[in-house]
Amino acid sequence: MTRIIAIAASLVAIVLLGAVYWLTVRGGAEDRFAQCRSGQIAGGTAAVGGPFTLVSETGETVTEKEVIDQPALIYFGYTFCPDICPIDVARNADAVDILEERGEMVKPVFISIDPERDTPQVVDDFTANLHPRMLGLTGSPEQVKAASQAYRTFYQAQDADDEYYLVDHSTLSYLVLPDEGFVEFFRRDASAEQMADRIQCFLDAR
Repeated sequence: MTRIIAIAASLVAIVLLGAVYWLTVRGGAEDRFAQCRSGQIAGGTAAVGGPFTLVSETGETVTEKEVIDQPALIYFGYTFCPDICPIDVARNADAVDILEERGEMVKPVFISIDPERDTPQVVDDFTANLHPRMLGLTGSPEQVKAASQAYRTFYQAQDADDEYYLVDHSTLSYLVLPDEGFVEFFRRDASAEQMADRIQCFLDAR
């Protein structure tokens, strides 16, 4: 009798494991955006993004819920960046314009990783020159660090004796959707047209 019970228990365990596998791999965990993604993300998309509190270019304290109230394309950089940031952010603005021509509204967002120099006014001047709908964000060093860590970005100010120091930083752009959160990143080698096409895929798959 004991052996029969053991065998029955083993069979139940096998059935349960099979059901879990089906639900998580073949069923419930199916990625509806799979056809849009450029590759796998270490830890999954849930490991990137999350809550943050920052200061807008108009001086208001905002959270991620207010910032990501529509599809958003987020970039972490700084206004004193001599070349990389202006090029990347301008490319993002072009991608947003391409999507707007298609009837899709995506919010371009610039988050400063240089809070010492990037006051709300400085950030406002920077974003105004790049796109009329671009939202610029800054904050205290602690707020900026928390937002950066949430999106797994890197930045470090170089040692310098004057105000013209440079900041080393990562250069990815992040697509974030209001209900799904972070869904995709874009490298520097992606063109505005390529970004627009991939973003369009995610918007259509919602």
